[in-house]
Amino acid sequence: MLPFRIALRYLFSKKTHNAVNVISLISVAGVAVATMAMVCVLSVFNGFTDLAVSQLSHIAPDLKITPHEGKEIASPDSIIDIIKTIEGIESSSPIIEEQAFAVYNAKQIPVNIKGVTHDYESISEIPQIIIDGMFLLDDGEHSYATLSVGAAISLQASPHYATPLELYTPKRHGRVNVANPMASVRLAQLVIGGVYQVNQHEYDSNTIIIPIEVARQLLDYTSQATAIEINVTDGYNATDIAHRLSNILSGKFDVKNRIEQQEESFRMIEIEKWITFLMLAFILVIASFNIISTLSLLIIEKQDNIATMRAMGASNSMITQVFTLEGWLISVSGGIIGLILGIILTLTQQWGKIIKLGGDPSAMFIDAYPVRLDAIDLAVVFAVVLAIGFFTSQVTAWGMRRRH
Repeated sequence: MLPFRIALRYLFSKKTHNAVNVISLISVAGVAVATMAMVCVLSVFNGFTDLAVSQLSHIAPDLKITPHEGKEIASPDSIIDIIKTIEGIESSSPIIEEQAFAVYNAKQIPVNIKGVTHDYESISEIPQIIIDGMFLLDDGEHSYATLSVGAAISLQASPHYATPLELYTPKRHGRVNVANPMASVRLAQLVIGGVYQVNQHEYDSNTIIIPIEVARQLLDYTSQATAIEINVTDGYNATDIAHRLSNILSGKFDVKNRIEQQEESFRMIEIEKWITFLMLAFILVIASFNIISTLSLLIIEKQDNIATMRAMGASNSMITQVFTLEGWLISVSGGIIGLILGIILTLTQQWGKIIKLGGDPSAMFIDAYPVRLDAIDLAVVFAVVLAIGFFTSQVTAWGMRRRH
């Protein structure tokens, strides 16, 4: 294609005026830097998302079944029997999650209690995140509670103290006795066995893990549960198993993977990611205005060439096409350079951990910005570069048609 070959020659040939060369380089550099910044920023957001998922894996199950309507699963054992027939599921366990009121010495806070069975260690990695004491549900004589680090700090509680932890919940049945309000609540006393920290606000703020029998006593439950947690066997896809479970359970229950269990938090990360992307894309648009200036100067410089092409029979549309393609080539070349630089910087950070996070390294579980390249992100960035290149080319073509 002749217009493309001419545009390609104009891109690499030395211009008569140095100003045109300088502005051309600035145009390519502007697109390249903006493209590189988009690749790096998107990769950092991907890295933080992966980091959040990896931290969730310590305590969040692979899959979680909850009722589609209401809060209770009336017969969790029958559902667990169905779950056991599905290939790829290693273990499953019923849980109870509800709000309660915790009192320890003179401290009192609202908490989220989580009643679990003795199989809970096969569902989560709770022993690995204990920072004080140990994970224990009962010893035959006492029932034990495992506190999140936020609950332990608020209550000033520790497994090294003998003071029992008191949990209060309102009775689900019966009327409130105004003369004796304490008759309207249920009380459970537990020994503090351990404190855990997973570095996730949702789990670290005010959660207390207790035996499921104690949770049922507090909530007037017999065999009910509020959810069933599932651990998927290594090598199996949790999403595929979730779809199979949803079909078997006929839509009466919701089956969620780890990210869906924290949908709001991860949605906020995605929103922040793409808002930042749009801001950088706007910067790329501003940088692309240099391309229009470059093409305007190039048209002025190539007046003799334009006259020669006309004398040889080139139409106005062909000449316009040459400079339209020239603007598109400047955008694409800058975009390719930016993509390559962004990929190199991201891989360097991924392997070398060059850029460190600020703060005290001893107080953080990572010391460098996490990053991860994503092919979809690279495709989106390049598509934006192509779209902006097309826009600037059309502006140039419109200006040339006005001259003609």
